[in-house]
Amino acid sequence: MIRAVLLDLLGVVYDGDAQIAGAAEAIGRLREAGLPFRFVSNTTRSPRSAILAQLAAMGIEVAEEELLTPARAAVEWLRKHDRQPHLLVHPDLEVEFSGLEGGSRRAVVIGDAGEAFDYASLNRAFRELVAGADFVALAVNRTFKDADGQLSLDAGAFVAALEFASGRTPLVLGKPSPDFFLSALAGLNCPATDSVMVGDDAESDVAGALRAGLGAALLVRTGKYRPKDEARFNPAPTAVVDDLAGATDWILKARRAETDSGDAL
Repeated sequence: MIRAVLLDLLGVVYDGDAQIAGAAEAIGRLREAGLPFRFVSNTTRSPRSAILAQLAAMGIEVAEEELLTPARAAVEWLRKHDRQPHLLVHPDLEVEFSGLEGGSRRAVVIGDAGEAFDYASLNRAFRELVAGADFVALAVNRTFKDADGQLSLDAGAFVAALEFASGRTPLVLGKPSPDFFLSALAGLNCPATDSVMVGDDAESDVAGALRAGLGAALLVRTGKYRPKDEARFNPAPTAVVDDLAGATDWILKARRAETDSGDAL
């Protein structure tokens, strides 16, 4: 039985500052059906407050506890392990890490730093790693759909550069880390097998969710999706749909079929 839904944001609910057609209505239908859900975003350029405000401006009201980001997961990890972050993130995201200056040891935290990625910043992070700092990656996505509609390099390439140079393997806190998906579901009190993921990234969203044990993962043909993405990574999507509205149709139809099957028994 489908009991919970995880939704990506960028490329599924919105592109840039524009809502993807039908997304708000689809989210409303999930709420009306009584399906709890979480937004699980790998966005590492914007703080949570900005993401929530952006959604509200689109007419999509989201409670703070309904949004899980890698930055939030990183802050929890840093506090739990008493680490002081050396940040290689977008300047807009630095506010998320305020108040963590007193840790007993250092941890390099890398996200999508955008224009802040340069030789000097990467080399500083490299030297921290060589000196023994922990290595924390907010996400390892290859690409994202940029404001101009084209694909741009995401943080994954820069994480790989530091991994190669330092010989260190990062702790990945965002998608496709199984812990990220399972952390979102823990707040919903839902086993992985009873949940569905909806995303536009066949690797991080879809294959990652299925490797984490989720019962289904749907790939939408919006956002960063490109033809034949569904055949590029394993496991393959449970289904490929046009958009979030189509994903909602699929989810609600599957729930009805499960309910009818149970009633028949």
